[in-house]
Amino acid sequence: MSKMERRNYPHLAQPVGPYVQAVKHRGLLFLSGLTALGSAAQGRSVTDQVAAICDAIGNIAKSERTDLSALVKVTLFVTSLQFASELNAAWSEHFGGCSAMSSLMQVGKLVSPDVLVEANAVLVLHGDTSLVAGPAREG
Repeated sequence: MSKMERRNYPHLAQPVGPYVQAVKHRGLLFLSGLTALGSAAQGRSVTDQVAAICDAIGNIAKSERTDLSALVKVTLFVTSLQFASELNAAWSEHFGGCSAMSSLMQVGKLVSPDVLVEANAVLVLHGDTSLVAGPAREG
């Protein structure tokens, strides 16, 4: 079994408790708990908070020597589905050409009343030969 690497990123608000922001394993990077907490966007609009989250994902990708084209899956948690169209517009503005699988879920509360959106994401780390890709399958 290959070794997992757990890590936090110093440019993000640090997790409270025994958690990590990312786990690298077998050519994949799993990100969790990305919010606007501790950023200038905390307590601001969904658009501003999504921008902060997108910037965080972009900075993490850069620090891992990849880019946003490596984004495979994102799960977004919102405190109200009324934010869905605003959230989708903001997400498209930042990730327009980088299509990824996605899920959107409404939750009762997030880590702080000032946080309206939280994201989990999965990226493929470029150049990692531990992943073996087969042919694309249709239908």
